[in-house]
Amino acid sequence: MCWLIDQGATVYLPFGHSPDVDLVAGFGDRLVRVQVKTSNCVQKGRYSVTLATRGGNRSWSGVVKRFSSDRCDYLFVLVGDGRRWIIPSDVVEGGSGLMLGGPKYETYEVEPDRPLTALMERRIARLPAPGGVPERSNGTDCKSVGSAFAGSNPAPATGSATAPISTVEAAPSSPLGADAPT
Repeated sequence: MCWLIDQGATVYLPFGHSPDVDLVAGFGDRLVRVQVKTSNCVQKGRYSVTLATRGGNRSWSGVVKRFSSDRCDYLFVLVGDGRRWIIPSDVVEGGSGLMLGGPKYETYEVEPDRPLTALMERRIARLPAPGGVPERSNGTDCKSVGSAFAGSNPAPATGSATAPISTVEAAPSSPLGADAPT
């Protein structure tokens, strides 16, 4: 996502289940649908990237969903050594997988001289050194003061049939401030 933002895109994440698109990038008045994949699997010096979906964490129906350029505009891939590719979906050959790190998709590699791991190492090197053990708080503890958290058995989220449901206004400390909806 950071690379897309660096390219001037506004990045939108789908809300809820989105089987075909992991994010949408806006470039001015143009929106592009992006499928994101990762891989740590190296075979013969290249990264093997699985494109087909075979169920995931839900019960599998037996249907293999192969990659299709009809469902997204770009494929963004991050591999284990930090290299990245953004490949137009109509260029992707094969619906179940592809190999990256060779000449076939090299023109679509993002900043080949700056893999993500090198960027992260520079950022980590700039972090301040950890500073010892924090002081013990002299304030009150959470349990004796009370809490708005109802524990593992919270009250129902809806009101009763006879009680009216009131609107809740944003607290003054809300990040939206006065613009918060009421």
